[in-house]
Amino acid sequence: MRIIAWLFALLLIIALAVGAFLVKTRYDGLTARLAQCHAERDEQKAKLAETSAERDRERTAREGSDRLAAESQASLSATRGELEELRKLRADAEQRLTAFNAITARLQKMTDMGKLKVLIRDGRMIVKLPAEVLFPSGSAELSPDGQAALKEVASVLKEYEDRRFMVAGHTDNVPLAEAKYRNNWELSTARALTVTEFVIAAGMRPNNLVAAGYGEFDPVSPNNTPSGRQENRRIEIVLLPSVDELPRLIDQQEGAAPAGASIPAAASAAPAAPR
Repeated sequence: MRIIAWLFALLLIIALAVGAFLVKTRYDGLTARLAQCHAERDEQKAKLAETSAERDRERTAREGSDRLAAESQASLSATRGELEELRKLRADAEQRLTAFNAITARLQKMTDMGKLKVLIRDGRMIVKLPAEVLFPSGSAELSPDGQAALKEVASVLKEYEDRRFMVAGHTDNVPLAEAKYRNNWELSTARALTVTEFVIAAGMRPNNLVAAGYGEFDPVSPNNTPSGRQENRRIEIVLLPSVDELPRLIDQQEGAAPAGASIPAAASAAPAAPR
């Protein structure tokens, strides 16, 4: 009996040991599986984070590409607009140059005789008439030769009915010897008015004309020589540009006006005080 009891106890111990071993083996397997699951989870998290980062990079790149495409399209549109504007400006410049050449050709005879010059200065076409051709010294009364010259000029310019002209009087810096005019500014304005009224009588439209006096304040040559002072005593009929003619023609001038040239006195403005 006692032997049976010992055998039973031994079998029970063996059974418990085997059970404990199986439980531990099962536990270790589950623990390993759990660790593997955690590792797989961490790996999936890392892959998900990388995928999200890649997606963000792709979205940023796509937004950059879209922005660059939009900027390129805007730049292309602006370039096309600028190109069209340049074409228009070139056509306008060519049209003005054609008009300049036509007027120059029409007045070539007078140019050859030394009665006038046709030139471009500061982007404006100018018909320049020496004061000696038009007026006696210190006077604003037209001479016979001056009247004849202005008739020829007016016969050409009156055909340009859609253009405006400024008649500008200029003098040298020598003070006036007579008291009829207070100063050179007043004399230049009086001469500009005389020429304006004469070309209107010769057929030019009055609403296309502006009269202005510059006095000695817009010289084209130094006033320290007789020839320079002679160049500065002049009447200029200036073709005024329209708003859409702001770009300048290439200067074809016999002498640029010095820096600081004054703004003209309008014909209706009060004359400058004596120097």
